[in-house]
Amino acid sequence: MGKVIAIANQKGGVGKTTTAVNVAASMAATRRKVLLIDLDPQGNATMGSGVDKFDVDATCYELLIEEKPIDDVIIKETSGKYHLIAANGDVTAAEIKLMEQFAREVRLRNALKPVRDYYDYIFIDCPPSLNQLTVNAMAAADSVLVPMQCEYYALEGLTALMDTIRKLASVVNPELKIEGVLRTMYDPRNRLANDVSEQLKRHFGEQVYRTVIPRNVRLAEAPSFGAPAMYYEKSSAGAKAYLALAGEILRRRDRESTVAKAG
Repeated sequence: MGKVIAIANQKGGVGKTTTAVNVAASMAATRRKVLLIDLDPQGNATMGSGVDKFDVDATCYELLIEEKPIDDVIIKETSGKYHLIAANGDVTAAEIKLMEQFAREVRLRNALKPVRDYYDYIFIDCPPSLNQLTVNAMAAADSVLVPMQCEYYALEGLTALMDTIRKLASVVNPELKIEGVLRTMYDPRNRLANDVSEQLKRHFGEQVYRTVIPRNVRLAEAPSFGAPAMYYEKSSAGAKAYLALAGEILRRRDRESTVAKAG
């Protein structure tokens, strides 16, 4: 069964969508079958995948509210070589209409059931807020990947986010775990960034990925060309970092599988 990873942080501007697009492309480059779900009404992950959010036949709205079959919603041609469920402004209405739905927290989990065996990894790009869409992502996911900048207030915000995830897990998904904490937009010349990075490692230990995503111009430019960094400038530090992250996620999963078999 494929692993479902929600990429979430209530704080905006931490590289959440950049991470979703680039880790999906990097996983696809390792010949894994990958689905990226854009749950953010801004549709940035959709545009960053080379898909025009204004010219799609169906989005998460049709999947969650109209209960359209998931195969009819998946877009199979993207610049990142992964499959995509798109988002645009219509998904804002989904957030409102979900409030009226029966079993509203598990709509996405149920919608994914027919394809979970097909994909190796399903990544969900969550909105930068705690709403019904984010709750659906948490209910559907096996784990949560948290991107964050090493800056002032980051630790306090991260502690609050972890607490929110734990509370959500207890209500909608007791199996939900933290996949990992990813340091993004990292500048090793910045003393504060180094200090926060060390504090992160002390607080969260093994949950912090060894891979660090640098502050990188090519990563910032790639979305405007509708492509993940590895297809925009594969030799860039950003593209290499996300490939390294994909490798680290795969190795962690292999270790978990080995431990589970041994147990």
